[in-house]
Amino acid sequence: MSQLEELKAAIRGHLDSLDCVIGWEQGYDPLHATPLFIRNESDLERLSISPLAVHNPATYATGFAGKKIGMVVRGCHSRSIIELLNEKLIERENVVLFGLCCDGVVSQRKIRTALPADPGFVEAVEIGDDALHITLAGEKTTIKLQDVLADKCRICAYPDPLLADVLIGNKHDSRPEETLACQEAFEAKPNAEKFTFWQDTMSRCIRCYACRNVCPMCVCQDYCIAASRDPLWMSQENSPAENFMFQMIHVSHLTGRCTECGECERACPVDIPLMLLRRYMNKQVQEVFGHQAGTSLDKTPPLLTFQVEEARIKERDW
Repeated sequence: MSQLEELKAAIRGHLDSLDCVIGWEQGYDPLHATPLFIRNESDLERLSISPLAVHNPATYATGFAGKKIGMVVRGCHSRSIIELLNEKLIERENVVLFGLCCDGVVSQRKIRTALPADPGFVEAVEIGDDALHITLAGEKTTIKLQDVLADKCRICAYPDPLLADVLIGNKHDSRPEETLACQEAFEAKPNAEKFTFWQDTMSRCIRCYACRNVCPMCVCQDYCIAASRDPLWMSQENSPAENFMFQMIHVSHLTGRCTECGECERACPVDIPLMLLRRYMNKQVQEVFGHQAGTSLDKTPPLLTFQVEEARIKERDW
């Protein structure tokens, strides 16, 4: 039995007791998937779990408050669920997790770069064991999956779900934590060069707030500083300074909570490398507090709690 059929069978066994199961289905063209909300058997037949299925189902979890739902989750998605549970934003008894052992998902940005023509002309996509075979404007192009793997998957230490009621697929061997060359290169730059980079990059931002809306941990959108008028934290001016201010506040609000699912960067319509900020912030949290978001239950993010003396901060020695 294939992984997809095994997953369908598992969901089918729980469907009667759930209001909805969130997975993925074919999107608006052969190159894209989109979230699928399964409520009956006919919906289940549209389920897809290919490397094109990139959305984080945990983004929708808080919107189903009071309902019992299922979610198909990969490793990074399960970290988001764990963090939502730790912050008591969802209840464990209301969530059934169908875990997928994950070999990685694609980056649509990398696919766009690799294709010889506009991806709007894609006619068909065949997914092989290690390559995508894409028919584009009548011509077939083969792209190795490894070449278009999302950056988050290249350094993922948790390819298998850390929390699941049903586990589909074969578990991976433990992976050592790695870093991305682009991250190391950026952090090695002088501060002045970094500042210039962000000024130039934030001039592309159109303030659509896709990064905020898609983030599974950004749950206070009704009270967001971007929309507040009293107090007025920031203006609606679309300038590099105001755009960067929003991102700095967003990163601060995610300190110790970001699970590096990469949804913010994926959703950005102008390809701003937002994970450069998130990964750096997470590294500081790891070094100062020894905390990694979404890796264990009943662990409060360090900035949501208070201790008179932190174990890793030796103030008395200052």
